[in-house]
Amino acid sequence: MALPIRRGRGLEERGRPPLTSWDPFHEFENMWTEMGRLLEQAAAPAAAAGAWMPMAEEEEEENAYVVRAELPGVPAENIDIEVEGDELLISGELSEERRGKVLSRRTGKFSYRSSLPPGIDADRIDADLSDGILTVRIPKSEESRRRKIEIGGHRRAGGGDIA
Repeated sequence: MALPIRRGRGLEERGRPPLTSWDPFHEFENMWTEMGRLLEQAAAPAAAAGAWMPMAEEEEEENAYVVRAELPGVPAENIDIEVEGDELLISGELSEERRGKVLSRRTGKFSYRSSLPPGIDADRIDADLSDGILTVRIPKSEESRRRKIEIGGHRRAGGGDIA
């Protein structure tokens, strides 16, 4: 029985690196980056072509929820913050400035949406824009705040306190 003859150099000849140099972690990083890009595009409203979503973080504090969004160069008068039902919407527009030959920062309309948990005090929401960071504080209502419940003294049938 004749054995097959290998012609050429295999994968190297076809322009692909040999399996010994394949890095699955690099492939995972590429996939992660691509998925993030696709999700960012999907999160932007379809009607707003070219819209972008600012980087943001959400945090829960004892008395409030805090949302911080990166909006460098956006003046406060170009930012709209709305609460509709159980949703927070931050939107606005950053106009394009032509100072150099290449514009490498984002411009145009932006939008960020986040669901709000129940039990917020929508009338006391406040916002501050400082050093390109928009901070929105959403206070919790008095009823929804966490509070510690003390355990009262219990008496045993024999009359002694439980320790």
